[in-house]
Amino acid sequence: MEIKERKDMDPAYMWDLSTLYASDEAWKEDLGSLKELLDHAAAFQGKLKDAGSIAEYFKAETALELKLSDLYCYAELRNTEDMRDETAQTMLSMIEARYAEVVSRISFAEPEILALPEEVLSGLASSPELKDYAFTVEKLITEKPHVLSKESEALLAGFSEVFRAPAKIAENLQNADLLFQDAEDQKGEKHEVTQANYILLQQSGDRTLREGAFRSFYQGYQQHINTFAAAYSGCVKAAVQEARVRHYGSSREMSMAGEHIPVTVYDSLIEAVHRFMPAMHRYAALRKKLLGLKELHYYDLYAPLTPGLDRTWTYQEAQDMVLSAVAPLGDEYVERVRDAFRDRWIDVYPNKGKQGGAFSSGTYHSNPFILTSFTGDYNSVTTIAHEMGHSQHTWLANHHQPAQYAEYTLFVAEVASTVNENLLVEQLLKKTTDRRERLFLLNQYLEGFKGTVYRQTMFAEFEKLAHAMAERGEALTPGALNTLYHDLTVEYFGPALVMDDEVKYEWARIPHFYRPFYVYKYATSYSAAVAISEKILSEGSSAAQKYLDFLSLGGSQYPLDELKQAGVDLTTSAPVEDALRKFESILDEAENL
Repeated sequence: MEIKERKDMDPAYMWDLSTLYASDEAWKEDLGSLKELLDHAAAFQGKLKDAGSIAEYFKAETALELKLSDLYCYAELRNTEDMRDETAQTMLSMIEARYAEVVSRISFAEPEILALPEEVLSGLASSPELKDYAFTVEKLITEKPHVLSKESEALLAGFSEVFRAPAKIAENLQNADLLFQDAEDQKGEKHEVTQANYILLQQSGDRTLREGAFRSFYQGYQQHINTFAAAYSGCVKAAVQEARVRHYGSSREMSMAGEHIPVTVYDSLIEAVHRFMPAMHRYAALRKKLLGLKELHYYDLYAPLTPGLDRTWTYQEAQDMVLSAVAPLGDEYVERVRDAFRDRWIDVYPNKGKQGGAFSSGTYHSNPFILTSFTGDYNSVTTIAHEMGHSQHTWLANHHQPAQYAEYTLFVAEVASTVNENLLVEQLLKKTTDRRERLFLLNQYLEGFKGTVYRQTMFAEFEKLAHAMAERGEALTPGALNTLYHDLTVEYFGPALVMDDEVKYEWARIPHFYRPFYVYKYATSYSAAVAISEKILSEGSSAAQKYLDFLSLGGSQYPLDELKQAGVDLTTSAPVEDALRKFESILDEAENL
């Protein structure tokens, strides 16, 4: 596929951001309104004495955050369209500066409220004036041991933009500055290697091309590994230091406390996956056998196991597949997915400078937006289903919760996306009677488990160990990070995989590492999604309604409590173990085929 400049793309397949702002000029005009809202919220400093004043402040803060969300989202979406666009870069820089100012000027609120006498604090949650913010107050009071003085909170808030600098450095290096050599296929033809098409090249049936793209890709990272290591080290050190200042036992504990998740959930995930590690080793061995290889290399892990079936689909076919897959979720859900396709929620195809990967975003006032780089392969289709799950979760939460409770936590963020993926593959498995096509689909299912449960847990273990190193005062040098990642990869994939030297640099391309202790949520969410999708397919509309009710909760409850309403208890290892048993059963069938 030819990668075009943004200006040459067909607008019919580009998202329509006008539900946020009609133009960049309209955005710039609205930027001025942020100051008035900020001044209003900041004027409450020193006045938060009782339930009435606190309620009025929360209303002002909510209005401020809604405006900030609109402005930030638009600038960020514009920036992802073409990371080289200086106008978009300037807009994003402007709103990031405003964001830092907002955080700094309203940082007084939490410590001021928590400094109130205990008898006042204890009555806030049940106060009639704060009935619309009762859960907000409850969460705030639980944070009291970790909230600093007004002066200290203001100081930390003032450094918020600085703390985000490591992630920004790595992002710009990866998406805008990092270049790769072309890779040759077995015929000697050259292929461009980019962030957007790398995985597609790794899925090629041409092993020469796969290896060439692999060597080229990680050579690019190797050349900048010192910069990536410095950026990541800065990110980790910032998290470790903040945790110490806030009196947490570790940066991991601090990151999980905001969602009320005990660290035992994290540890039990890793322990459960380790118990089922032999299944992943079996899968690697199966890949080696089916590909007929003397040696299985890292660049063989995404190769098609059924040559001739590595087909592609048009975007229209992908839409039809997704609509059919989500039919068990009811007519209203299906119709909203149609709206998303028709009303241009999606930026479909890759273009030069476009941010790699895929995501769903949006605000309380806008429809959700989806960025993807559709190339027509199976992964592109599942990505549409995946991001549509996020978008529908956002839509349901926004339409069933007030603004202060609409945003769901990251802990449950990947459930809806993975349910959609599972419904897609289960639907396709149900329809096919062809042995090779079934093997292809089973492999896609297995790949979902590999990528989302095993690999994300491996990433989670990498983060746990890297942050622990920093907490012990050990330097996060390129060599230390490379060795840590190499050893984990050997452990997770087993003896069937030959460890290429380039693999040790892969940690540098994982952007989620700059959001500490986020990746484990992919694995827990996937496990929850397996349980939910199995219930939907076996129990029908009653299970689907419970699931939709769960999506509608937004952030109105703690995430573990929300999941229990959907029938999933992640305070135990049972959902993870059940999901991995499903992986084993799929693997059994694939081995038999």
